[in-house]
Amino acid sequence: MQSRYEKPEKSPGFLLWHISTTWRSSIENVLKHFDLTHPQFVVIASLGWLTRNGDRVAQATVGTMAGLDPNTNSQIIRGLEKKGLIKRESSTDGRVKNPLLTAKGSQTLSKAFPAVETADHQFFNALSQNEMKNLVGLFQKLESTQ
Repeated sequence: MQSRYEKPEKSPGFLLWHISTTWRSSIENVLKHFDLTHPQFVVIASLGWLTRNGDRVAQATVGTMAGLDPNTNSQIIRGLEKKGLIKRESSTDGRVKNPLLTAKGSQTLSKAFPAVETADHQFFNALSQNEMKNLVGLFQKLESTQ
């Protein structure tokens, strides 16, 4: 097998895989206390951000913010609806669904969000503030190229 890297630990993709699976595991550990999967949390957190000022948003907008394809986003929203965390209303043209957090969804998010941010802080605590700022900048740069 040929590689441009002398060993896997020199490959940014391999390192990202390892770091992301470790990080995701730490987040999933926290979220199981709220009966949420990580994708479910990302969807309700995205919905919470988008509607925090009382705005109505399309289901597709939530999916875009969450980085999910429309089918996956719809399945996750259906699951959250079954749990009573989200309700969906049809827009005036009937084709667009507007998801809204229910009271239970808002309560769950208000408890889960700080717990996830605490887990994030603990995970990234090995980095200085400057390193963290640089890391976020690098992530933003990579995301903008996709």
